[in-house]
Amino acid sequence: MISQKAKYALRALVALARAPQTEPLVISDIAREHRIPKKFLEQILLDLKRHGLLASKRGKGGGYVLLRPADKITYGEVLRIIDGPIAPLPCLSITAYRRCADCVDETSCETRKVFAHVADATRKVLDSTTIADAAATPRIAQIAS
Repeated sequence: MISQKAKYALRALVALARAPQTEPLVISDIAREHRIPKKFLEQILLDLKRHGLLASKRGKGGGYVLLRPADKITYGEVLRIIDGPIAPLPCLSITAYRRCADCVDETSCETRKVFAHVADATRKVLDSTTIADAAATPRIAQIAS
């Protein structure tokens, strides 16, 4: 499962991708429109900025914009930034490999074999789906009207 923080981060990034890149979005507008607690959103956006996904502008007309094109930011990258490794087992993690404490032999571990398929399929989807893909999908509110 992904965390609420990751869901908020993805929502905020999609909002920024949908906005004209010449017009920064302010935190309060993103928070209100996407029902994200403002203080929590501030922390999330700062984290994404530190990882090079966003830029901020101060003062009048300031706010946040994407630093990289939305089609170059994947769901997998965002989830790793916010939640850490996405592998279901530590021995399958690419970014934070750890041998399982109770493991005798990784090559014969039945659990690892099954979850390796899960991890590969998950990575394939998350690392090939971009914020631009999500931004291109009509919003629920727009569909209902």
